[in-house]
Amino acid sequence: MSKSSTKYIFVTGGVSSSLGKGIISASLGKLLKSRGYSVTIQKLDPYINVDPGTMNPYEHGECFVTDDGAETDLDLGHYERFLDHGTSQANNVTTGRIYQTVIQKERKGDYLGKTVQIIPHITDEIKRRIQLLGDTEQFNFVITEIGGTVGDIEALPYIEAVRQLKWELSNNALFIHLTLVPYLAAAGELKTKPTQHSVKTLLEAGIQPDILVCRTEHHLSSGIRKKVARFCNVEQEAVIESMDATTIYEVPLLMQKEGLDKVVLRKLGLTNNNEAELGKWNKFLNGLQNPKQEVTIGLVGKYVELQDAYKSISESIIHAGAENSCKVNVKWIHAEEINNGNVAKKLKDLGGVIVAPGFGDRGIEGKIATIKYLRENNTPFFGICLGMQSAVIEYARNVLALEDANSTEMNPSTSSPVIDLMEGQKEVTKKGGTMRLGSYECHLLEGSNAYHAYKKLKITERHRHRFEFNNNYKEELEKAGFIATGINRENNLVEIIEIPNHPWFVGVQFHPEYKSTVASPHPLFCGFIEACINNK
Repeated sequence: MSKSSTKYIFVTGGVSSSLGKGIISASLGKLLKSRGYSVTIQKLDPYINVDPGTMNPYEHGECFVTDDGAETDLDLGHYERFLDHGTSQANNVTTGRIYQTVIQKERKGDYLGKTVQIIPHITDEIKRRIQLLGDTEQFNFVITEIGGTVGDIEALPYIEAVRQLKWELSNNALFIHLTLVPYLAAAGELKTKPTQHSVKTLLEAGIQPDILVCRTEHHLSSGIRKKVARFCNVEQEAVIESMDATTIYEVPLLMQKEGLDKVVLRKLGLTNNNEAELGKWNKFLNGLQNPKQEVTIGLVGKYVELQDAYKSISESIIHAGAENSCKVNVKWIHAEEINNGNVAKKLKDLGGVIVAPGFGDRGIEGKIATIKYLRENNTPFFGICLGMQSAVIEYARNVLALEDANSTEMNPSTSSPVIDLMEGQKEVTKKGGTMRLGSYECHLLEGSNAYHAYKKLKITERHRHRFEFNNNYKEELEKAGFIATGINRENNLVEIIEIPNHPWFVGVQFHPEYKSTVASPHPLFCGFIEACINNK
């Protein structure tokens, strides 16, 4: 396929949110990539925030960070985990970013005095963003997921933009509509009316879906498929059943069984006799579904009632568990509910504990109490970002006897600022997109746990923080057995800390969870789970 013939697939949703457009998009991408095509996926988000970087996790779940420092929707994490391919700024487009760009152009006079309107100016900018990936890189397929549900007022400009694009791209584009076929227990049957109404709403916007993917709790009979096809103007073969799965990682296999990739290729006029090569995927699933052992770990954080806030961490645990042929049960523990009096009771039966990232002082003392218990009881500890910083504070307080040790984020007037605002952050006043973001190099200390996990001396990892280990305390901490085992040499920043005479005590300033995929489980998570198994 030539660059000019990039195929565009638009995925819309109807009836209800959270049906799994991201997983369906990622699964289709996986199948197409497994047939030898180059694939990328992008998300169009209708909210007016420029990006989710300033959103509370309760609002939007996890903020996923790319190598180039984009703060994006958590669905981009699914795309990377399924495709084993990085995403970038161009893979997440928001209404805020679209309007920001158009208004900046208007202020510069780029529209030559024209009245700036939704059509054509906003829709043209949306179309430009959609095609950016196909224009700048040699992708055979660009899959575009449109956030929200059809009929939402916020999504209307996106729907109109892709309607126009479908005709401009001619045979190089198609629409997949994800919908719901609910089961009414009182009637004892599946109901197709919500799907019919959803497609009707899409038709009113000028879009005829080419393929329907129907989320359902029960199998669709041939009669149901025939009815949906007839009322929604699609071929019966293009009515795809998407049954609830025990794990999201089964969905590519379910979609392959339903022939989703074959229908897509046929409708786009492509002939490909290569069957999807899913050997590694099946090996991963086998490790996940047929574990040889079991371990329970804790995850201590302040957003545990909304597990999407730690989505990449929970998926990284799954990848590492499968790699170790181990079923990993996760006990979610609220940091605010832990103190020195109850910490032993809450953690005593766990193989190890991850202390999660976050911002602000809520739950910080619970994290510190957790880390003290893990350190003193030789229980594997893995701290991420604020989890690592909490370990520095704990050691300074309880081993160096610096009772007031803290981060200046939590206590700006602390007499022992073992964690402090980075030098480059001290003049920053704007919140959006101004943290230390994206991929940076780190050099490892030979012989450390980190070195044994990565099996190399130089790594790159993704960051999202403003505060950092204060090097004024480095010598004192290291003399007391608290070692910096990973350094960013460019700015002399401490990226990894360890206690060498502990079974596994590792804290990292970066976010390793962002880079764990099915094909490449993250080495630090694998090392941590292995340590938990040995500890059990």
